[in-house]
Amino acid sequence: MLASTLLLCSAAALPLIATSPSAHAQGYSEEYRSTGGGAPSAFPQQPGGMFGTPQKVDETLPLYLQGDELIYDTSGNRVIARGNVEIYYNKNILTADQVIYDQGANTLTASGNVELKEANGNVIRADAYTLTDDFRDGFVQSLSVVTRDDSRITADRGERREGNVTEFSEATFTACKSDGNVPPLWCVGARRIIHDQQAATIRYQDAEFKVLGTTIAYLPYFEHPDPSVKRKSGFLAPSYGNSDELGIFVELPYYFALSPHYDFTFRPRYMSDQGVLWQGDWRQKLANGEYSITFAAIDQDWTKLPSGNPDLDGWRGSIETRGRFSLSSWWSYGWNATFESDDNFRRFYKLDSLLLTDRVNDIWLEGISDRNYFSAKLYHFESLLRRDDSADALVHPVIDHNYVFHDPVLGGELSWRSHALSLSRSDVRIGQGANLISQDMNRAITEVKWRRRFTDAVGITYTPFGELRGDVYQINYEDPNAPGLAGLDDTFLRGLATGGATVSYPWVANVGSTSHVIEPIGQIITHNASAKQEGLPNEDAKSLVFDDTNLFDTNKFSGYDRFETGTRANVGVQYTFQGPVGYARVLAGQSFHLSGENAYNEDTAAFGTRSGLETKSSDYVLGVYLAPTDIFRVIAQSRFDEDDLTLRRQELAATFNYGPLALGASYTYTNTNLLDETVGLTNAFLTEQDISAYGTLRLTDRWSLSGSMRYDLEGGKRLYDSITLAYLDECFMLSATYSQTFFEDVDRDIRPDQVVMLRFELKHLGGFNYQTNVVDFMGGEDATVYQQ
Repeated sequence: MLASTLLLCSAAALPLIATSPSAHAQGYSEEYRSTGGGAPSAFPQQPGGMFGTPQKVDETLPLYLQGDELIYDTSGNRVIARGNVEIYYNKNILTADQVIYDQGANTLTASGNVELKEANGNVIRADAYTLTDDFRDGFVQSLSVVTRDDSRITADRGERREGNVTEFSEATFTACKSDGNVPPLWCVGARRIIHDQQAATIRYQDAEFKVLGTTIAYLPYFEHPDPSVKRKSGFLAPSYGNSDELGIFVELPYYFALSPHYDFTFRPRYMSDQGVLWQGDWRQKLANGEYSITFAAIDQDWTKLPSGNPDLDGWRGSIETRGRFSLSSWWSYGWNATFESDDNFRRFYKLDSLLLTDRVNDIWLEGISDRNYFSAKLYHFESLLRRDDSADALVHPVIDHNYVFHDPVLGGELSWRSHALSLSRSDVRIGQGANLISQDMNRAITEVKWRRRFTDAVGITYTPFGELRGDVYQINYEDPNAPGLAGLDDTFLRGLATGGATVSYPWVANVGSTSHVIEPIGQIITHNASAKQEGLPNEDAKSLVFDDTNLFDTNKFSGYDRFETGTRANVGVQYTFQGPVGYARVLAGQSFHLSGENAYNEDTAAFGTRSGLETKSSDYVLGVYLAPTDIFRVIAQSRFDEDDLTLRRQELAATFNYGPLALGASYTYTNTNLLDETVGLTNAFLTEQDISAYGTLRLTDRWSLSGSMRYDLEGGKRLYDSITLAYLDECFMLSATYSQTFFEDVDRDIRPDQVVMLRFELKHLGGFNYQTNVVDFMGGEDATVYQQ
C-alpha cells in the first residue's frame, strides 16, 4: 500500500513504500530447450527470447513516484498524480500524463501518453494502462509493444492476468521494422494473440499472414513456442524437394522433449521413387557428458536402384553414435562410431559426403595436465572405395604418453614419450582368386629427448639435442601374392640414437618503424648408420610431404614405422620483415644425406611418389608467408627439383577482404617421378593440379552474392561449383543456391548432380526449405536442409 503521508506539492519526488502482495514471477522452465535437428538460424537467439527473462519482483523495494502535481483523495482512498508523472519500481519505469492509484483495489491507472519500460527491455505504449501495484497484472487500451529485440505488437486492447498470461485483442505481430505508413515486410494479424509465459506458448485465433499488407494465408488457429523456449515437443518445419534417384520427397520431423536431459527427433522421409526412409535422433546429456544415437533405415526395393543390384534388396540402414564424457578435470573419454548395412547406403541417401573414402570408428580415453599427456584409442577402419574387395583393420589399441620433466636436466629440457600399438588387418581380394591377406602387428616404442639452447655474446644461437629410442615389434604377415611376404612371422628389437645441433645467426636491421631479420640456419643430425626397415609393413609413415615446415625436423616421417638413419645436414635461410602494418616471412632450404642408409630412398616404392629426399641432395623447399596489409594474405609452399629447379610440388593459398568483397583461392600442384621400374615407368611423371576458389560480395546491407568452385586443371573438368544469392534483414532471410557436382561411381549409384535449393526464414516463426534434385549437394554434416 502507498504510505498515507503524501503531501500536495509541485514537481514532487517522494519515496513511496509498496507493500504489495507476494508476486509470483514466473520463470521459463528449464525443460523447454530448443531441438537442434536443423540448420542454424539466421537470427541469433537472445537469452530470454524476444520478451526477455521474466523478472522476479522484490516486494521489499520501495516505489518512487514524481509528478508536477500530487493529490490525495481521502474520500475515494486514491492518490492522483498529474503532469509528467514517473513511477520507478523494481527497475520498471512508467511515465504518463496522469496516474491514479486506487488504494482499495491496489491498482494503478495511467492515462495519456502512457509508456512502460520494463526491466527486461520491453517498451509498452498505450492510451490507457491499468495494472496492479506490483506491476504484475494489467489492462491496456490502444496498445503498442516494442520488445527487447525490436519485435512489435499492436492491439486495440491488451490484458495481463495472473502475472503470466497476456492477451491481445485485434492484434498484429511482426519482427520487422516499418517507416511511416509503409506496412512491414510481413506480419501476423489475429483476432486474439495469447502469450502464456508459464506454458511458453503463443496462440493465435483467426490469424492472417500478410506480406506488405496483403493477406496471403489464413489459419483459424495455430500455436508456436515462445521465442524464449529452448525445448518443447512438436512438429518442426518440413523440407520438400525432388531428386533424380529419390524422386519427390518430403520430410516432416517431430520433436519429443522427453526430459530436461534427453530428447528424441523422429524424421521419416517419404520418397516417391524409393519409399520411406525412417530416421531418428536420440540425444542425452548426463552430469559428466553427453551422447547421441542416430538411426536411418529403409526396406529397399532393389529394382528401384539405378545400379539394379539385387544384393541390396531388403532392409538397409545405419546407426551413428557419438559421445564425450569427463572423468575429472584432466581425464575424458568418448567414442565416434557408424555401423551400416553396406558401404554405399549413407552416401546414396546423402547422409554422408560423396567424398568420404573410409569409415573410421574409434573409442578413446585421454588425460592431459600441464606436463603430462596420455591417450588410448581403439580404431576400426573400413575402406569405402573397394569394389570387389572386403578390407578392414582393427587397432586394439594405440596408446601414447608424453611427459616433460619439471626440473632442467643438464640445463636443458628433458621429455619422455612412449607408444604402443596392436593392429589386425584382413583383406579378401576377390579379383585375385579370393586370396586372404592377413596381418597382425604389435609394437612398443619408447624414447627420450633432450635439448638446450645457448646464445653467445655475438648473438649466435646453439641448440644441441639428443634422442634415444627403442622399439619392440612382433609381426605376422600373410600375402600369397607378395614374394617374400607369404609367411612373415618375426619378433625383433631395434633402436635409434640421435644427436645433433641447430645453429642460427640472426642479423637484425631496424629502419624507422620496420625491422628486417636475416637468419642463416644450419643443422647436423647423426643417427644410426642403418636399422631394420626394409620389407616391413608401413602403417603410419606413408604420408610424407617434404616442405619448409619439416625441413629442420630430426625425423621427417609422419609415423613410427619408419625413421631416418645415417647422417644428415639441413640448411636454410630465413628472412622476416615486420612493419607497422605488413608482415612477411620467407624460408628456403635444402637437406643433404651425408652417410649411412637413406631411409627415404628405401621407402620410395611404399609411398608410390617421389618425396624429394631420396637422393644425396634433396629438392629445394621454399615457404613464403605474406601479409602486406590486413586485407590481403598469401601462403605459398614450393618444392623444386635439385637438378634443374623443375617445380615438383606447389601449394598456394590467398585471401582478400576489403569492404564488401571477400575472396579466397587455393592451388595445388604435384609433378612426381614414379620411379617404378617393375612397370617400366622409370622416367614417367604423374602431374596433378587443381584450384579451389570462393567469393562473397555484399551487394547492399541486405543482399549478398557468393560462390565457390573446384576445378581439376590437369583433367580439364570441374569437380563442383555453387552460387548463392541471399537476402537478410532484421526479420526475414531468403537464399537461393544452385550447385553442381561431377563425381561419378556408377556401381555405387553416385552420379553427377545439379541442385537448386530455396530457403527462407521468418524471425521467431521458423523456416522453410525446398530443394530440387538432391537433398544436399555434398551431403553430410554441412547440409542445410532442416530448419526449426
